[in-house]
Amino acid sequence: MSSSWLSPAKINLFLHINSKRKDGYHNLQSIFQLLNYYDELTISVRKDGVIARISGNEDIPSEKDLIIKAAQALQKAAGTTDGADISVVKNIPTGGGLGGGSSNAATTLIALNILWDAKFSKKKLAKIGLALGADVPIFIAGHSAWAEGIGEILTPMDLPKHYFLVLSIKKHISTKKIFSHKALTMTPIVGKIHHFSELINPHNDCLEVAIELEVEILEALTHLKLSKNHLYQPRMTGTGSCVFVEFRYEKDALVALNNIPNKWSGFVAQALNSSPN
Repeated sequence: MSSSWLSPAKINLFLHINSKRKDGYHNLQSIFQLLNYYDELTISVRKDGVIARISGNEDIPSEKDLIIKAAQALQKAAGTTDGADISVVKNIPTGGGLGGGSSNAATTLIALNILWDAKFSKKKLAKIGLALGADVPIFIAGHSAWAEGIGEILTPMDLPKHYFLVLSIKKHISTKKIFSHKALTMTPIVGKIHHFSELINPHNDCLEVAIELEVEILEALTHLKLSKNHLYQPRMTGTGSCVFVEFRYEKDALVALNNIPNKWSGFVAQALNSSPN
C-alpha cells in the first residue's frame, strides 16, 4: 500500500550573511516563507530493507539524490530492516533557491518516520536532516520561520497570506560558488526578529555575486519591478537563481505571470504558514 506526501517550496524573504564559521558554513539570518507549491512523493514500505527510487529525479544519480540519502540516514538511525519504494513528481524548479531537494529530504524523513514506526521526535529528525542540508530543518519543522545559525535555529512566524509570483530563468547557480566568491557581501550586524516584522531591510547578501555569475537574474528582477500592484521590491531567494515579487491579491499575481517572457518560466503560489505534513 502506498501513500502520497506533499513537499512544499520555500522562499527567503531576505537573506543576511553575518559571518563565516570555522566549520566552513556561514551564520545567517533569514525568514523562510513556505509556499503552497509542491512536489509530490509516493512511498510504499517494503520488508527486504531495499530503498529504491521508482520514478522521478532521473537526472540525478540515485546515490546523490537527497530523497535516497534521507531514507538511508533514517534507516540507519532507526536500525530498521524495512525499506521503501519512492517516487517523486517534481514541480519545484531545481537549483533555484526554492529548497526543493531539502523539502523532498524532509518529507521523506517525516513520512518514513511514520511508515516505519520509528517514533523519532521532530527534533531528532531535524538533527538527521541537518547532516543532509542546512535547509532541511525548516521543512521538518513545517512552519514559516525566522532563521538563524546556518538556518537550523528557527522561530515560527505567522506571515500574511500574500501571493508570490516566482520566476525561474532556468539556470542553476552553484551554492558553493556563491559562498566562496570574493565578492560575497555580509551584514555583520545581527538583527533582532522584531526589526524584520515589516521587512525593513529585505536585502539578499548573495544577490551581487549571483548577478556577477548570471547577469540574467538582474534582467528578471528588472522585469518583475514593472509588475502592477506589487508589494515591496522584487527579490532573489536563497543563493538564486529564482526571483520573486509579492502581491496582496492573486489576480494581480496572475496578470504578472501572464506577462513573463517565453524564455523564462514561473508560477503563482500563496504564502503557507504551516506545512501539510
